[in-house]
Amino acid sequence: MKRTIAIVAGGDSSELPVSLRSAQGLYSFMDKERYDLYIVEMEGHRWAVHLNDGNLTLIDRNDFSFTENGKKKHFDFAYITIHGTPGENGLLQGYFDMMGIPYSSCNVLVSAITFNKFSCNQYLKSFGVKIADSILLRKGQHISNDEVIKQIGLPCFIKPNAGGSSYGITKVKTKEEIQPAIEKATHESAEVIIEAFMKGMELTCGCYKTHKVQQVFPITEVVSHNEFFDTGAKYNGEVDEITPARISNNLADRISKLTSSIYDILGCNGIIRIDYIVTEGEVINLLEINTTPGMTATSFIPQQVRAAGLDIKDVLTNIIEDKFND
Repeated sequence: MKRTIAIVAGGDSSELPVSLRSAQGLYSFMDKERYDLYIVEMEGHRWAVHLNDGNLTLIDRNDFSFTENGKKKHFDFAYITIHGTPGENGLLQGYFDMMGIPYSSCNVLVSAITFNKFSCNQYLKSFGVKIADSILLRKGQHISNDEVIKQIGLPCFIKPNAGGSSYGITKVKTKEEIQPAIEKATHESAEVIIEAFMKGMELTCGCYKTHKVQQVFPITEVVSHNEFFDTGAKYNGEVDEITPARISNNLADRISKLTSSIYDILGCNGIIRIDYIVTEGEVINLLEINTTPGMTATSFIPQQVRAAGLDIKDVLTNIIEDKFND
């Protein structure tokens, strides 16, 4: 009998449209001979499942079930592809834990840690991972322009502490831009990071592990046509994404080993993607960790899977089936 799979998308952040595109990507990738697939769209308290006849029906949040053709159906597995809250920060993971439904991504604790960029980076710093100097501002706190320049310097990046897809981020070059950039970031997150600029090559590396498979994917080099890898670069094609990256075998090996090590330190599950900046002297600096990375046909992970000579359908099957072989 086929397993019934929920591809859970949407969410309550600016990344909702991106998440819905990832859901379509996953739907196209997954093995339809093995699974009955349904896209579940969440926004606020509206949780709806896309039925095979094109209609929508609401999810019963008491048990994450739905009714199709007069019959109540339950999901065997949830593939979470929400970028942002509540699917990337642990909230939805906690719900599925209570419902007893296995899911694709990291658990509550790991999701919460990685979604909080400042906390995650500071935690990994204690394991020797190199990160940029940064300041965390919580809601209601203020910092002067002079103090930012003294502690962090210019240029710097000011960005939401919880968020993704480069929403709310500003590359600040002048003193006068600091406070407007802080204000902009607060529209995406109650906490704001002020982070030192690191000049170097941006690289990103995906990884997943199951009981049977340990796979670090080929590394992608990210060459933005803009000031940095902003939303225009990510979603309007204003970037060159080169997989595998044009780096030495030694550097590629070091990044792969670091990615695998971070996966294990945090205790990750499913596919993650880690973004780095490599500065002068081939110093590898962590930018951030994505625990529900984009999954459209042109997203980094599918690119890296293809570059590894693998089939994304098999990768997704490995992740799903691993939950039933514990």
